Amino acid sequence: MRRRGRTPQRADVTVRRASAGDAGRLTRLVRTSGAYEGPYAPMVEGYRVGPDYIEAHRVFVAADSGTGLVLGFYALLLDPPELDLMFVADSAQGLGVGRLLAAHLREEARSAGLTAVRIVSHPPAEGFYRSIGAEPVGTVRADPPAVMWDRPELLLRIG
Repeated sequence: MRRRGRTPQRADVTVRRASAGDAGRLTRLVRTSGAYEGPYAPMVEGYRVGPDYIEAHRVFVAADSGTGLVLGFYALLLDPPELDLMFVADSAQGLGVGRLLAAHLREEARSAGLTAVRIVSHPPAEGFYRSIGAEPVGTVRADPPAVMWDRPELLLRIG
């Protein structure tokens, strides 16, 4: 049963900087995401979160404190400021992991001196981003063959 809006206790889930050794786990999380089934599947088919990507960007992982199981992750680009990736494992949906990552993202952006972060959302995730305070600012048009649908563009103000 999903528990919407309930955040796991900090003792249960920790957020840490991703390491190159996390690359395989993060890639699997992206490729197996239930949010990318059906018409969205081609976007993540063959997608890879490589060690080089993790080393070049601010990538953070939410993991179960006891088991180390990766529950989700995000990647923040600084120039220009953008949320490049955010995924939560299907088994952790509704447990507050996304909100925990979003709160961490805000702190990370604030500490980097950012005033706002652009988010180009997967259409089904737009409601989540709005619920954490991101404001719609436009639409990013489809870019076939990789992305066959328009995507909402939002701005998460940091302050």
